[in-house]
Amino acid sequence: MAPKAYAALLRGINVGRHRKVPMAELRTLLAGLGHGAVRTYLQSGNAVFTAAAGSDEETLAAGLRDALAERFGFTVDVLVCDHAYLKAVAAACPFPAADLEPKQLHVLYCSARPDPSRFAHLEAAKSRYHPEEFRLGDRALYLYAPEGLGRSDLGAALSRVTPAEGAFATGRNWNTVVKLVEMTAS
Repeated sequence: MAPKAYAALLRGINVGRHRKVPMAELRTLLAGLGHGAVRTYLQSGNAVFTAAAGSDEETLAAGLRDALAERFGFTVDVLVCDHAYLKAVAAACPFPAADLEPKQLHVLYCSARPDPSRFAHLEAAKSRYHPEEFRLGDRALYLYAPEGLGRSDLGAALSRVTPAEGAFATGRNWNTVVKLVEMTAS
């Protein structure tokens, strides 16, 4: 079987002066785990690689998480997604992505399906955040922040919510969402 493309999304690295993971070293780690066609995108923890078709995403994520902990001495949450999932998340966007600036639209990829009850307090207070909005998807959360994420009160509030028991989320702006779909397609 031909290898299959995956994206690894690392949470909370290269922000500020701590938890630095140089992309060259990330590529070396992935290649050392036996993955092929390794590429990275930006410095924020996006990598694309190939692995044997039928590889389990959880196993791939655990292998990279363990390798990162051994190499850098800290734990990094890692989410591994295949092309079909990334494409489905982009296609399911409830906001008019083509009509918005990419900095206004974000996807928080979740390691488990978001539990709506964890977001009920934000839904109840939605007028407080207007015109910012969020929508829950399948293992994803979509955020519309017209002034960008850096100025988003709703984005800050969402970052304090765990999407489900024992789960985590890692966010990407729309440019990165689209780029990861493109990179895993080839």
